[in-house]
Amino acid sequence: MSRTPHDWAETALGHRFADPALLIRALTHPSHGPDHYQRLEFLGDRVLGLAMAEWLYAAFPQEPEGSLARRFNALVSGEACAEVARGLGIAGQIRLGRQARDDGAAASDHVLGDVTEALIGALYLDGGWEATHRFIHKAWADLLDTRKRAPKHPKSALQEWAAAHDRQPPAYRLAGRSGAHHAPRFEVEVTIPGLDPATGSGSSKQEAETAAAAAMLERMTR
Repeated sequence: MSRTPHDWAETALGHRFADPALLIRALTHPSHGPDHYQRLEFLGDRVLGLAMAEWLYAAFPQEPEGSLARRFNALVSGEACAEVARGLGIAGQIRLGRQARDDGAAASDHVLGDVTEALIGALYLDGGWEATHRFIHKAWADLLDTRKRAPKHPKSALQEWAAAHDRQPPAYRLAGRSGAHHAPRFEVEVTIPGLDPATGSGSSKQEAETAAAAAMLERMTR
């Protein structure tokens, strides 16, 4: 017998919803119907940001603002939220319209990240700050522990590399877009004169630019 979304949430989020409609809304993609997760996503994004800022401030008392900001940006990114979602098994709980399901929207970083934020918003409304705080600390613990040093964003790192080697700044070009409207894939090419270009893909142009910068950095440091 398969578990209900409420049983799943009690295990994955550590909370039994008093208002089950909040949970269902958080798991509902816009392709499924009008009562979907986007408003909860808006709230959850802000709640996650506050919880993460408070956590980092306490966990790294000697770090300057710039280092804390780099940690923060990495931990609240769409990629990090999608990583958390996969660990929790969120993909199997998302309610999708038929076309979105056929297009594989449940595997998209963009959709998984959005649903994770929506679940945080729903948890905050139903269980309050303490329940939400506990969930975020548990779900993000491995990501925080594996980043002992403040990560540097690949685009910033590539920009600094170019300046340090007297090169022109990196230039990014949208090389292609594919996929359905609700689950797009972007491909971006980054170039620095004198070097072979590198490409990256992602569910947003920003994500694809980051992947392209990371690809070029990885190639230069082999």
